[in-house]
Amino acid sequence: MADASPHAQRLGEGILRGEGHEVVTVTDGETALRRMPDVDPDLVLADVALPQGSGLDLARFIKSQPRHKFTKVVLTAGALAEVDEEAARRAGSDALVRKPFEASVLLETLRPLLEFVRRERAAAEPSAGSTVDRERVRAAVTLALDAAMPAIINELTDRVVAALDQ
Repeated sequence: MADASPHAQRLGEGILRGEGHEVVTVTDGETALRRMPDVDPDLVLADVALPQGSGLDLARFIKSQPRHKFTKVVLTAGALAEVDEEAARRAGSDALVRKPFEASVLLETLRPLLEFVRRERAAAEPSAGSTVDRERVRAAVTLALDAAMPAIINELTDRVVAALDQ
């Protein structure tokens, strides 16, 4: 999820995590582009008006990369923001959702896209006896580390403080 608004991030992340989805959030287009190889997302939710690269730029990039051929892009925009929906389609957007997010609308929009991606990825999986997809494993490890990082930082901080107190 790429959105500069902390409120939109919290709301979107809460809705998606509540449905069991793994969510990685970034605040700008440049960071989103840098994280793409690490995360290998099924779907990118990106604000049309992102700083440092718009959601349209992000959609164009994702749709131009063979490695992300299954990734769906849903652009988001404020309730009153003007969005050129034709330009969004040309950029590769698969849908547009208005903010503030309403859980049922967001999920209703994302479910069919995610189901499509899962079917396509499953059909493209290497057959038995094939090699493991290193990039998919790397993406899974990155997501696991992202989730574990706060606990690791707390543990290391506690150990350093304890060592320094001695």
